[in-house]
Amino acid sequence: MSYTGSGNTGGAFNDSGAPPHAFDPELEPELFRGVATRRIFAFLIDLVVLSVPVILGYIFIAVFGLLTLGLGWVLFWLAWPASVVWAIVYYGASLGGPHSATVGMRVMDLELRTWYGAPGYFVLGAMHAVLFWVSVSFLSPLVVLVGLFNGRRRLLHDFVLGTVIINNAVRSPVGQPARTF
Repeated sequence: MSYTGSGNTGGAFNDSGAPPHAFDPELEPELFRGVATRRIFAFLIDLVVLSVPVILGYIFIAVFGLLTLGLGWVLFWLAWPASVVWAIVYYGASLGGPHSATVGMRVMDLELRTWYGAPGYFVLGAMHAVLFWVSVSFLSPLVVLVGLFNGRRRLLHDFVLGTVIINNAVRSPVGQPARTF
């Protein structure tokens, strides 16, 4: 299986027996240019994408409760766990999907890759979301500050999971259509 990345030799391993890092900020700085700012906007877009079904669910439960004279409001205890499951499935499916990016990341031309260049997969995407929310809950300023002081613009949870967010627009430019005449 071949992964795209910097000019590293395909099957080469370093002295410790591990494959070399696929994306080098010194060889390909354009892959990481603007990634930190784009991640913020992608996060905000994803927050809207996640919030819309949750808000619609709460509205449905409220109206259902009115129609059933209060009996339907018992479903409110399901709303919070369902919201968490929805977020984990959303991140897992989108980061583990063919684009290796959430809707917000696709809008901002970002892509998740492992440190050795492989695309994301469902469990990695789900863990990426869980670790992000847990780390932001306990170490809020540190999570963001870490990204400002490394060349790959990796946040704390990216280091733990071995992931890299790259500028996808630079990595895969769109080719010109072939002429038919």
